[in-house]
Amino acid sequence: MSTDRPNGSLYTNINNRIATVEFGHPASNSFVSELLQRLTSEINQLSSNDEVSIIVLKSEGERAFCAGASFDELAAISNLDEGKAFFSGFANVINAMRSCNKPIIGRVQGKVVGGGVGLVATCDYVFATEAASIKLSEISIGIAPLVIAPAVERKIGKGGLAELALSPTEWKNAYWVKEKGLFSKVFDTIKALDKELDDFSLKLASYNLEALTAMKKVMWEGTENWSSLLLERAEQSGRLALSEATKAALAKFKK
Repeated sequence: MSTDRPNGSLYTNINNRIATVEFGHPASNSFVSELLQRLTSEINQLSSNDEVSIIVLKSEGERAFCAGASFDELAAISNLDEGKAFFSGFANVINAMRSCNKPIIGRVQGKVVGGGVGLVATCDYVFATEAASIKLSEISIGIAPLVIAPAVERKIGKGGLAELALSPTEWKNAYWVKEKGLFSKVFDTIKALDKELDDFSLKLASYNLEALTAMKKVMWEGTENWSSLLLERAEQSGRLALSEATKAALAKFKK
């Protein structure tokens, strides 16, 4: 069942050493700042929870996986401090996921836009359906996907990042995304996805936690500078959000 809470919802269920974290928001599972803060806090807590071996990240419903950051909050930015704080939301989640001691498995049942693509790129293994097309729409509204760019580039390279970022109105289908390495497996139905995900998660969670943690650290070697880099990118993005061109694009988009 989908949430109708304006600040969104976040639930965690721990079973068989698998922590399933489910987020939701009435606006196509987009993220308001408060929800991003809650997800960051939840990932940090699960990282040090000895009862958990892996994390499954999913969203509510059967339609969009995530529509990115809250459009209303973006349009309301009025100064640089607000802008940096807004874009730091995704920076903090990505850094929490990156430095988490547990592998994070993404369950992507539908379309993914903007910051949502950054979340998917930061998962360590991703199950998706054929309906899970993606796009980076930021440039079409006057900003750029600066905060999530390192996470996306790490998975699909600079060429893939350019193909997404510079065609902001074009959806890339799930098989394009899998070919680029952002999705690990693609299924024709949610039911087929969930069956495979359940089997995979149970097996992975049964392995030596020390080995899983060691492997996670190796996979993320070379990203230690993201703690500061992503916050610098958040400030850059905040400046872009205040520009006249962006304000005009957002006003036009809202109409």
